[in-house]
Order: sequence, then C-alpha cells, then structure tokens
Amino acid sequence: MPWKRYCAYIFLLLFSASLLAGCGTSSTNNQTEKVLRYGAGAEPRTLDPRKSTGTPDSTIQAQLFEGLTVLDAKETAIPAVAQSWDLSADGLTYTFHIRANAKWSNGDPVTAHDFIYAWTTTLSSELASEYAYQLYYLKNGEAFNKGQTTASDLGLKALDDLTLVVTLENPTPYFPTLLAFHTYYPVHKKTVETNPQWAVDAKTIISNGPFTITNWVHNSKIEFKKNSHYWDADKVKLNKLEFFLTDSSTTELAMFDNGQLDMGDNPPAPEFSRLKKENKLVIAPYLGTYFYSFNVTAPPFDNAKVRKAFSLAVNREAIIQNITKGEQKPALSWVPIGLPELGGTDFRQNGGNYLQDNHVEEAKRLLAEAGYPGGQGLPPVTLIYNTNEMHKAIAEALQEMWKKNLGVPVHLANQEWKVFIENRHRGFYQLARNGWIGDYADPMTFIDIFMSDSGNNDAQYKNPAYDKLVALAKSTPDLAVRQQALHDAEKLLFDDAVLLPLYFYTKPAIVNPRVKGYLRSVIGTLYFKEAYIE
Repeated sequence: MPWKRYCAYIFLLLFSASLLAGCGTSSTNNQTEKVLRYGAGAEPRTLDPRKSTGTPDSTIQAQLFEGLTVLDAKETAIPAVAQSWDLSADGLTYTFHIRANAKWSNGDPVTAHDFIYAWTTTLSSELASEYAYQLYYLKNGEAFNKGQTTASDLGLKALDDLTLVVTLENPTPYFPTLLAFHTYYPVHKKTVETNPQWAVDAKTIISNGPFTITNWVHNSKIEFKKNSHYWDADKVKLNKLEFFLTDSSTTELAMFDNGQLDMGDNPPAPEFSRLKKENKLVIAPYLGTYFYSFNVTAPPFDNAKVRKAFSLAVNREAIIQNITKGEQKPALSWVPIGLPELGGTDFRQNGGNYLQDNHVEEAKRLLAEAGYPGGQGLPPVTLIYNTNEMHKAIAEALQEMWKKNLGVPVHLANQEWKVFIENRHRGFYQLARNGWIGDYADPMTFIDIFMSDSGNNDAQYKNPAYDKLVALAKSTPDLAVRQQALHDAEKLLFDDAVLLPLYFYTKPAIVNPRVKGYLRSVIGTLYFKEAYIE
C-alpha cells in the first residue's frame, strides 16, 4: 500500500492496541473461561427478529433465537425447536411437532402459539416489517398483510401447545429452509406486549436460543452467556460470547492483532497477504451480490439510458483486483453463482451475462442519447454509502471512473449505518451502495425483492410485467415454467437497468486458528452453538 496509508494503519494499530489494552483477556484465560470474542460490525437497529434486515443483526439473533429448523453444514434444514414434521401429499400443509423441552430464557415453554403470534404480527400492517413478504408463502399471508382479510384466515393453527399446522399458498419445497431464517423465529408474546422497546435493551430481551444476552453497551459491545434453559444446552461449549460493535474494519483488525478478538469479518484488503501467511484469513462462500441501487424515480436516474450508461462505464475487474482482493467474481448479472436448477445445472451459468464490463463507448453513446453528451447538463448526482473503509474505497473508484469515462462529477456522502439504511429504504437518495445476501438457497430470494410491494425494493421499481413473472414463479407447480419465469424476470431487471451490480460476494474473515466448531452459512450467518477455543 502507499507509504502514507501504511503509516496511518500502523499508527491506528498501535493507538487501538494501547486504547484497548485493558479490555481484552489473554488467550490462555480466553480458553479457560470459554469465552469467544467476535467483531460483529455496526450497531444493530433492533434485535427483534420480525423487524431486522441486516446480516450482522442476523448473526446476533442466531445466538439468541432459534426457529423450527436450523441449517447444517450442508445448508440442509434440520430439526431445531421442531423435533420433526410431516408434509401432506399435496405439498401444502406442514405439521410441526415442537420439543417438549424447548424453553425461553426465563424458563417459559416455547409453544406453537409463540410462532403463530410472531408470524401474525410480522404480517400485520401495524408492525410494517420490511420482511413481511417472506411470510407470503403462508396461506392468505399476503392478503392479511394488505388488509384484505383477518388473522383468523391465515394458514396457521395450533392443535395444542406442541403441534403447529402451517398451510401454504402453493407447494414450496424449500419452506423448511426458509424456517431457519430470522423472520420465522418465535418471539415471547408477554414480553413484546408489555414493552414495545423490548428488543433494544439487554434487560428486557427474552430469547430461546443457545445463548442469552446479559449486557448491551450501545455502539460498543454486546455480551451473552450460555442459556441454561436451552433444550440442547449440553452441546453448547462456550460459557460466554462478546460481540464488539464497530464500523471500522481497521479498528477490528487492530483488536484482532492485539489479541482482543478471536474472529472478525471483512478485514482491510491490503492486509490479506500477511493474514494468509499467518493462517488467519478465511475466505468463505457467500451467496450474495454487491451492487448499487438506482432510485428509478429520482432524476437523472428516472431515465433508463442514464442508468445503463453508469453501469457500463464501470470497470468491475479493476475494483476486484485493486480494492476488494477477496477472490470475488465480477457481477454482470444479478443472481449469483451457486444456485442449482433443473438437471443439476447452475442458474447463473444457464442465464449467462446481461452486461459487458467496462463498455465505455456504449456508455457514452447511451448518455448522449439520453440528452447529456459528455455529461453536459446532467443534474448533480450524489452517491450515498455507509461508513466503512471498503465501501469508501469502492465509491471513490466509481467516482473516478464516471468522471473519466462519462465526464460526470459525482458527490460522495458517507452516512452512519442506521441513517443510511433509513434513507435508502425510504428512497431519500439518487444512487446508493447496496448488497443482497440470499435468505435461502433459491434464485427467488434475489428475484422477489424487486416486486412492487417488496419491503426491500429500495430502487422504488414498479413494473407489473415483472410482478406477474415473479407471481408465476411462486405459484406454478411446473418446475420448468418456474425456472423460465425466474430467468425472464432477471432479464427484465437489466432491460430496465434497475441496478448496477459490481461483484459476487465472498466472505473474507479473520479467525484465530484456535477457534473451532463454529458454522458459517452460505448466507453469512454465524452459529456459535458448538464453537470452542482449542
């Protein structure tokens, strides 16, 4: 790296080490006390699984909560709170048998009613959950969310405290996998109804997972202890977890190098070479796409030709080689590599590419056709991104590319995570950094977020033809028809130039080689249930 940046990094490393010298424990004590310390990223907006959307939030919740199923190392849904389930011959009705020894952290039993309450309130218009659409798989789920029917019409029924019957709108083979996602976690009804702010204070969070929260110093640290009431507590090897909250990957790495963290994610790319030599860098598969959202209702990005020009003027390969350096692949489409379809083939390989990387001449032509030759007359453009060294470096690279290739100056604005997420979700932007990690291993998890009524449709994109294709893919029992509808929907996203994909994710992480037994799913969630320090 350049000398000034190197010196700055060393200074911050030494400064962080001295600043934090009193807050860590030695490796020996860490092993003896069975404590794992993890750099968890930014402060979560909430720990209410019905409301959260971020991957960092999901990892925190995965320690605290547990759904009917959980994913194993092969991404297969296996029993969790549900010890077993049955499926009707028509593929529409699941009957889940809940463990008699499943308990909340206060000792209350986990029941079928807890799941019904959680899912019903997630779908309620009052909660305004961004992930409510994930529950549209339930019979009348969408109709209830849109106020067209009542909660009593939902496909949910408790035969008794330990038997939950779930009826779906359409056969959904991956439904057990969906149930491992945080939107399908139960919540403790009495706690939720007693205190609307229950999910932002350690003292009021009641959970049912392998750990329970003991302390939350906002924007600093979350502490957990083993949940003695957890049904599978014998398999939980750690006594305590400490999650440190920081936006800075440089600070996180400094803590790791100083022995104050055992694990962290997304270390600074310039340090990859050193970390590899020290056997402390792990690059894991990650089912996601790093991209930029256009607000398709905000000038100048209400013009598809302008959107296409901005996308074609980007050199993705240069960003990967010079900035991210984590074995990512350029994204010239939307759905990432690694999702199977009929005949054991790959969705991405079958779909091919919809963009050409660094196609500058075509970008210039499109911008001129839109009425802005050489960028002349284009309204001012502001790009927003959340505070992070990597996001900043990528934004600066794009800024330079657009200036050089299109003659367009772009203003950059970094924002604190909570502010950024709110602004992007509400459409208070022109161009925004984004990233989507699959919620389950099916192309639908990428395709349905651009439906007109999706809570994650930050682009403000509305196209009835697109909605119709997604609805067909969700309802048809014919797998070949479903597959084609998904491909047609993805193509339409690029015909309309709805997004600017940059690369398909990998997950670079720093891990002390003594940390064993943890599980990282392909959607990025970490599970520390069986983790230990060697």
